Amino acid sequence: MSGLGALSVLILDDRPQMRAITASILESVGIHRIHEAGDVEAAMTLLRAGPVDVAIVDYKMTPLNGVEFVRLVRKSPDSPDPFLPMIMLTGHADRRRIDEARDAGVTEFLVKPVTAKALISRLQGLILKPRPFVKLDGYFGPDRRRTQREGASQGRRSTDRKQFIDID
Repeated sequence: MSGLGALSVLILDDRPQMRAITASILESVGIHRIHEAGDVEAAMTLLRAGPVDVAIVDYKMTPLNGVEFVRLVRKSPDSPDPFLPMIMLTGHADRRRIDEARDAGVTEFLVKPVTAKALISRLQGLILKPRPFVKLDGYFGPDRRRTQREGASQGRRSTDRKQFIDID
């Protein structure tokens, strides 16, 4: 787990107990630059205040939910970091929620109750296997395909008008 300690992580959850649990997991692996926000407005303020490497975002919040936060970060003209890797946490893993989060530009998805092993695995995946970002009509975010099939073109359909974006 070397290298995780250098990360700066934003936890966005309207429940202080979940922020504390998530922060405790991160601290247990040496991550100490943790920023906590209880709502989207506070999270955007923290993102504008300084660089954050990863955001861990709860799905269900009010007045704006986690998906709306992801959309703001990805698409807002004044977004501090549209390429920010984001892990969506939710207590409900129905297909509709997963698709909505994916289509908004979430990088990873994690179901509560969160375990240390699962969260650390997602963080390591973000670092060791980063996905390129794509810009499509109506979508900007990480490439949603998990694997590249041999012989498949970048745009699998003739209607794909995809532009891969180099983030290095």
